[in-house]
Parts: sequence; C-alpha cells; structure tokens
Amino acid sequence: MKKLLVIMAALALSACSSLKTSSDYDPGVNFSEVKTYAWVEKKTADATYHLDGLMDQRVRKAVDDQLQLKGLTKADVGSADVLVNYLTKVDKKINVDTFNSNYGYNPYYGPGWGWGGVGHTQTTVREYEVGTLILDLVNAKTGKLIWRGSVADTMRDKDTPEERVEVVNAAVGALLLNYPPKPEDK
Repeated sequence: MKKLLVIMAALALSACSSLKTSSDYDPGVNFSEVKTYAWVEKKTADATYHLDGLMDQRVRKAVDDQLQLKGLTKADVGSADVLVNYLTKVDKKINVDTFNSNYGYNPYYGPGWGWGGVGHTQTTVREYEVGTLILDLVNAKTGKLIWRGSVADTMRDKDTPEERVEVVNAAVGALLLNYPPKPEDK
C-alpha cells in the first residue's frame, strides 16, 4: 500500500510538472532480469569533500529510493547486474520576445488624428539556465550502456534544503517513470 501511494504521488507530481524527460534503451536487453545495481566507483581516492557534495547526496538518495521502488536491490559492484552513474549539465538559453503596441485610436489632434495611431515595438531579452540530469545504467559484465534517461527543467533558486530535496526527488521520479522500458507490441 505504501509503494502504491508513493507511485501515485510521483505520477501526480510529474503530471503537473514542466520537467522534460526522455529515455533510450537497448531493445535487446531483457530488463526483467535486472535485479541488482551498484553505483559506478569514483576514479579518485579522495572521497571526502567535493564542490557539489550535498547535491550529489540528494541525487544518489533519490535514485536509490526510485530504483528500490522499481524492485532493484543495491549490491556490491562485483555482484551487481547494472552499474548506475549520473551526469549533470547546465545550458544557458536566451528568450527574445517582441511586442507590438499602440495600434488603433490616436487621441491627438492634428495631422493623422483619429484611427490608425502609431505602432510601437518593445523587445525584451531574458537569459536563463536549463539544468539537465542524465542517468545511465550500464551492464556490469559487458560495460555497455543499456538504458539512459534524462530530465531537464529551467533552473530556479531554491532557498531551503527541503525545497532542493523536493525538486531532486520530483526530477528523479519523472526521470525513472518509464523504467523499466516496456517492449513494443508489433
């Protein structure tokens, strides 16, 4: 019952969200055989501090929670069916809007008074950032990518750690909504 409530909440969040998700997978893989996962081990021996440590913890916890809801069990790297890794990127975008205004009645007297006033154009330029989270599942034995999902959204400043956790959980929930992939009926 608890799993059902969590899944329904994730569906409700993703239904009214502006998150853009996509996924791709190897159609030759039987995803029902994928039962265990482990995180890709970091190449560096320094596991203490790194620049984005809190966000890394949030993403890993959200992915762990979602994969466990999907029936996968966390295992050691040597015994896992798949290895999990994620990447993030931020792209700067520009939005240009042009508005035409003041058409119609011109209230000034003199030449050209009456209908057919002067048109004015106003252009606004807005720069914003789009953050993307990419999640990879790699076959642990062959090292080949078997599933990749991504989620992107306009980045907003979240003031509290709770808001940041909520955003990460919603993004990962939307990202893994279609995992495991359903085989296409032909």
